[in-house]
Amino acid sequence: MGSYVENTGKMLNIAVAGLGRMGKRHVATLLGRIPRARVVAVCSAAPHETEWARGNQDYVDFGIKVYDSYEDMLNHQGLQAVWISTSTDVHASQTIKAVEKGLHVLCEKPLSTDLNEVSAAIAAAKSRPDLKVMAGFSRRFDASYRDAYQKVKSNAIGEAYLVRSNTCDLLDETGFFVAYAKRNGGIFVDCTIHDIDLALWFMDNPAPKSCFAVGTLKHHPELAESQDVDNGVGVVEFHGGKIAYFHASRTQSHGHDVCTEVSGTQGKVMVNVIPRANNVVVADKTGMRHEVQPEYWQRFEEAFATEAQEFVASVLEGKEVPVPLETGFMVMKIGRALQESLLTGKVVRFDEQGKRIEE
Repeated sequence: MGSYVENTGKMLNIAVAGLGRMGKRHVATLLGRIPRARVVAVCSAAPHETEWARGNQDYVDFGIKVYDSYEDMLNHQGLQAVWISTSTDVHASQTIKAVEKGLHVLCEKPLSTDLNEVSAAIAAAKSRPDLKVMAGFSRRFDASYRDAYQKVKSNAIGEAYLVRSNTCDLLDETGFFVAYAKRNGGIFVDCTIHDIDLALWFMDNPAPKSCFAVGTLKHHPELAESQDVDNGVGVVEFHGGKIAYFHASRTQSHGHDVCTEVSGTQGKVMVNVIPRANNVVVADKTGMRHEVQPEYWQRFEEAFATEAQEFVASVLEGKEVPVPLETGFMVMKIGRALQESLLTGKVVRFDEQGKRIEE
């Protein structure tokens, strides 16, 4: 295990850890859209999820082995790679265990709720240069974001100096987000992590100078028990005069609202500023309106498929992974700083090397 396959006609034996919403979707994508991937195993620590998987006809037809233990799944005969889609608090530890087994890894964002664990996972990945270990920042694989990035890099808007980005989820009345909040590290670590990554990507990885955040509870007061909010705004000032503004929300009534605006010295580019489910507009006596995607998957399903294709190709063809694991370190550092600022009301500051300045 661990070495790439020289013959690109061969397939990658991959397992998916976690059978929540995203884990199930990743399995479906790998089965139906990634011809060079073979899903050989899945796992979950939740009995209702493993029971569902064992009764799923697709899993039976494809011969997918269902495990109750992540560690047991790692010992699956012939396994080559793992897609980690479990809760945030175990991402780093599971990445390390997979690397120690000589397995390639695609780890979902965020990489952990703890920066020390992120560092340990990055160190583990670097200790095995023969393995492909990738961070799952899926928006980098979205066609619109890639197009916007190329426009920025081609100097279409001059020097990019300000990013405004938001991740605003459809209001959830099922209790899912409230339960998940206990393990996800907080709204800026979980919800804003993609926006932070985009800001660093579009502005050539500037070093953070200061982070400040505020938040409120409007629909889910029980989140206070987890020291979290359901709506938050964060501002990051970077050394060199660059700025990022983030809005995170769990309470949008109209649907999943994700947009990014990059301002430069000679213009700006905008991605999905007015979210749409399709190109249909209804016009009647009340005005004009259109539908919006209900959640993250509908907006980024194609991006997840591209992400999977490029990860599989990096393993089978010996290519560099498009998003190395260490990419997630500064993203996580800023996310944690925003979460801390939210709780303390204080500005978190960094020097030009990205080292925390203690007050």
